[in-house]
Amino acid sequence: MLEPSQNNELPPIPAKRYFTIGEVSELCDVKPHVLRYWEQEFPQLKPVKRRGNRRYYQRQDVLTIRQIRSLLYEQGFTIGGARQRMSSSEAKDDATHFKQLVRQTITELEDVKSALKN
Repeated sequence: MLEPSQNNELPPIPAKRYFTIGEVSELCDVKPHVLRYWEQEFPQLKPVKRRGNRRYYQRQDVLTIRQIRSLLYEQGFTIGGARQRMSSSEAKDDATHFKQLVRQTITELEDVKSALKN
């Protein structure tokens, strides 16, 4: 298994409606072929497919991918264990998911604050 880069801080998610697989790959520090594989393994991951079968992910998909990444790479779950965890009620209480949401919200509020100052 390839390890993601050692920098644990993922970039903030831009305020966009849709993201390409390349953008999601950078935002989540996961290669595009891994994202395509995860789509087969995790039923929660269903990007919109448009022209030429191109994938477009939404913000919730990016958060889900980050949660899967955390389960696999940081918490040491297997694919099967991560799938079970994601489908259980525990997934809704996953601390890493909430930490990501809080960090993202803080970043967005800071962006709004700086925009209002200007």
